[in-house]
Amino acid sequence: MIESIDRLLQAAMQRAGVAGEVTDCTRLTGGATMESWHFWCGGGDFILRRAPSIEFMRDRPFGHDTEAAIIRAANAAGVTAPEVIAELEPKDGLGSGFIMRALPGTPDPRAILAMEEPRQLLQEAARDLAIIHGLSKDALPQQIPERSYSEMIEELVAQFEEAGGDRPIIALGLKWLRDNLPEPAKSVLNHGDFRLGNLLAEDSHITGVLDWELAHYSDFHEDLAFGCMPVWRFSRYDRPALGLGSLEDYFTEYEAKSGRTVDPQRFRFWMIYRTVWWALGCLRMAKIWRSGEDRMLERVVISRRTSEQELDLLMLLEEDAPEEERQRSLEYHPDYGPEKGEADIAELAVAVSEWLTTMKEQFAGHDRFQLAVALNALGIVERDRRCLNASFFTNTLSEGILSGKQTLATDGLLARLREDILDKLGIDSPKYPALAVARKKWTGED
Repeated sequence: MIESIDRLLQAAMQRAGVAGEVTDCTRLTGGATMESWHFWCGGGDFILRRAPSIEFMRDRPFGHDTEAAIIRAANAAGVTAPEVIAELEPKDGLGSGFIMRALPGTPDPRAILAMEEPRQLLQEAARDLAIIHGLSKDALPQQIPERSYSEMIEELVAQFEEAGGDRPIIALGLKWLRDNLPEPAKSVLNHGDFRLGNLLAEDSHITGVLDWELAHYSDFHEDLAFGCMPVWRFSRYDRPALGLGSLEDYFTEYEAKSGRTVDPQRFRFWMIYRTVWWALGCLRMAKIWRSGEDRMLERVVISRRTSEQELDLLMLLEEDAPEEERQRSLEYHPDYGPEKGEADIAELAVAVSEWLTTMKEQFAGHDRFQLAVALNALGIVERDRRCLNASFFTNTLSEGILSGKQTLATDGLLARLREDILDKLGIDSPKYPALAVARKKWTGED
């Protein structure tokens, strides 16, 4: 596969005016939606961004040609975006995608969070976002979508129902969004995925803004909120702005660079919207895998990260619950009793995981990343031996919440949802930073 990509890239590089042989083509780690490959040619290094298949692009709002045009416009305006040098053509035999000059820096959130000047990184991120939001429509391709807020919410409702309609906390979020729809604001270009993981950094400076496939026109608060979701703070739950600092500092810097004023209520709306959006995005990963459209291992594991978003969502929404419901004690006592008799499924998963760990040094690059994903999957299997509260997956409760018959003022509902999500997330992602915060807040457990 690598040899064929090397060979097929040659024509695209010649078309871009870069002479030399394509060598050292390596699949980069990550990439749950698109593939990224690093290679050398003509004395420089480049990145190929491509879809895993042409069919994968079928339902997307725009193609790679539009994404490339957006990146070019952002780069020309001063955003630390890559330089796009060529789009793939059908005759290249590589599918859909484009080629960029590689930028310095790392996208690894943990490496970025360990840099010495997080405040400087936050300021530079705010600057880039302000420039993105200031891009003129005249400088951008016409294919960039824009929809009404109500259409966006109803699309999430449709996704929820298609996924089974049985997750009460997501139903609670959807009902809140319907009930708290803000007045339309002036639309600006949103990057759509502006967060750690899609930012390159080196020596406490932002060196690149990546992955523009979700760009669209919307309220600027949506872009601000997305990067501040707990899931994108990684190990720094205590730094709500991109995992790098305080919201006050982020907003102050953004306002100074953009000339706009941040509205905390609109910011909260988009935090809740995007948390629901990503919860449903995680659920959809399992559908893609089951369909055979893309059998990448990471998809099934990401589908189990839905519970991370449900916890975050409940912590956002419980602010609206009556005081007596927020103070209600929980009956949360997870049981990890010793196993007896023959090895069960959980122990088989542990045994396979331990064996795979011994093979770690034999893997490199994307294969090593996939090994880590496989070990994570086996960990979920091992922990899933516990019996979940049967009420967690329930259409009846979800329908009652969506219809307004059950609310956070309903006697005991908040406590029930808290207990359920603590149990579910303890299986799916026990190291998720927000889980420890929620346990301490709700149960007093350290």
